[in-house]
Amino acid sequence: MNELMDKAVKAKNASKKLSLLSNEQKNNALSAISQGLKESINDILYSNKIDIEMGRASGLSEAMIDRLALTKQRILDIASAVEQIADLTDPVGEVIESFERPNGLIIEKVRVPLGVIGIIYEARPNVTVDCCALAIKTGNAVILRGSSSALNSNKALIKVIKSALRNTDIPEDSVQLIEAEDKAVVTSMLKLNKYLDVIIPRGGVSLIRHAIENSTVPVIETGVGNCHIYIDEEASLPMAVDIAVNAKTHRPSVCNAAETLLVQKDWAEKHLSKLADALTKSGVELRGCPQSLALYPSMKKAQEEDWEREYLDLIMAVKIVKDVHEAISHIDKYGSRHTEAIITEDKENAELFMQIVDAAAVNHNASTRFTDGFQYGFGAEIGISTQKLHARGPMGLKELTSYKYLVHGNGQIRN
Repeated sequence: MNELMDKAVKAKNASKKLSLLSNEQKNNALSAISQGLKESINDILYSNKIDIEMGRASGLSEAMIDRLALTKQRILDIASAVEQIADLTDPVGEVIESFERPNGLIIEKVRVPLGVIGIIYEARPNVTVDCCALAIKTGNAVILRGSSSALNSNKALIKVIKSALRNTDIPEDSVQLIEAEDKAVVTSMLKLNKYLDVIIPRGGVSLIRHAIENSTVPVIETGVGNCHIYIDEEASLPMAVDIAVNAKTHRPSVCNAAETLLVQKDWAEKHLSKLADALTKSGVELRGCPQSLALYPSMKKAQEEDWEREYLDLIMAVKIVKDVHEAISHIDKYGSRHTEAIITEDKENAELFMQIVDAAAVNHNASTRFTDGFQYGFGAEIGISTQKLHARGPMGLKELTSYKYLVHGNGQIRN
């Protein structure tokens, strides 16, 4: 039996045991994992260093190196995140709704684990731990397939997690990492209906498109973030500068970083040069439309593909628009339905933008960087869903559950 099938069978069997465990048992396992991470920092960093060296040798961009890199503080933060997940309310077993029918049947709608979750993701080792912790807390087994660029890091992290689970009530087989680097394993994983209940791809456009087009397992689309900031005519200059610089430069390699700046033409004529100066001084390469270039000639000329690109780097497209309606039309055409923001003091325009723009998160006078499970108070997230079924936005604990109906009778039969 090949690696994928062997681990899928083990995960499926483990999921049946997981669904019976108490919140206390799951929290004990999470505490053990957190402690194990703290005690294994040097081993994890050693493995991560190998991945970084191999990544640089193969030409991996610095933005992707940043996504891949672990530090002592990042590992401590990951361990802390696991502890925070343990502190969250366990949704499993929650009675969502309860009612009695005229015939005396009592019907309860109760949260239950999804079962086995498959995660396909790219060079972000923190995702490995986040997904395992969230899955354990919600009584799900998880099968992980990370990118080859992070394989050594992921193996080190999974080793710590499995070692921690051995001394708890959580089956060690609840967590599985597919180590095969053959890309064909991804396609095979997408066909495992018998063992996987859902697939969550986290990565670039090509990965997500491949999953959607080839999977027979239900897919939750996540991750691609061509996020826009629209600066309206009534925007405060200091606020616009602070938000645009933060949204682009705070961590440019993540999906909630802003990629395109849309600027109302009257505001642009007064203030674009100041905003562009602030972005440029922060190391951002600007690519502008002809009107933007006329106001700030040092920009590069934007090409059609710039409007739809997720740069994941210190690059930002700039387009001048007539008004909020043109901004909305541009976002509708090029956006990825992740996060969009409007900067304005005009309440009417803000309300229009927030109602019409189709995205998982729509922000008014706030950075796009807030679309995040921790920032929303959910704890870690397993991804940012950009679709509408069954979850949307940061996927926390409740989004990793389904429900079933428990029907209690006393001998009723249907006439």
